[in-house]
Amino acid sequence: MNHPVATLDDDARDASLDGMLVDWTGRDPVWVFGYGSLIWHPEFTFDFKSRGLVYGYHRSLCLWSHLYRGTPEKPGLVLGLEPGGSVHGVAFRIPAAEAREHLRALWKRELFTGSYVPRWLEVRIGSAEAERVKAIGFVMNRSAPGYAGALDRATMLDTVCTASGRKGTCAEYLLSTVRSLAEHQIHDHHLAQLAIEVGAKIALPPSP
Repeated sequence: MNHPVATLDDDARDASLDGMLVDWTGRDPVWVFGYGSLIWHPEFTFDFKSRGLVYGYHRSLCLWSHLYRGTPEKPGLVLGLEPGGSVHGVAFRIPAAEAREHLRALWKRELFTGSYVPRWLEVRIGSAEAERVKAIGFVMNRSAPGYAGALDRATMLDTVCTASGRKGTCAEYLLSTVRSLAEHQIHDHHLAQLAIEVGAKIALPPSP
């Protein structure tokens, strides 16, 4: 569990962002797909958001967190997108004039280490999920040292109940995600059930 955390420098992140935007005109808005903390703490401005559906990936507590929701000695768990299935989340539209500035900040947040890989995802948005947009999403890098893989329930429950890092507890992270999903009429049975089990073991914080 105690894996070394290697960080990416600004040059590497800028090169990654430039590669993602190589076909961007600079005049069109850029969409970003959030499936976890980006939903309730995006840290960028946007002019529109919509519930969205992505096929080919599912949400999973599959990444050890050694800084934000845990420590090197007691890692927490945060979400990633893994192949297979489908996932509901929220698509945010960033105006073209502000896109590169906000994406640079987002790259620094999500690509602090090499745990995530940015991908263009097809997101179905709107009440009937009939409209399709291309959005940037951050999927799990299964080769990353912090990749947790499939954990047994006891390990996952103990980790969420006890881990804490610079940005708060793992339990707060879980609860904020479940509640923000519910606010967008999204029900993730796995996370919701885990939140119930965590709540039975500890006193969960109030809604943020």
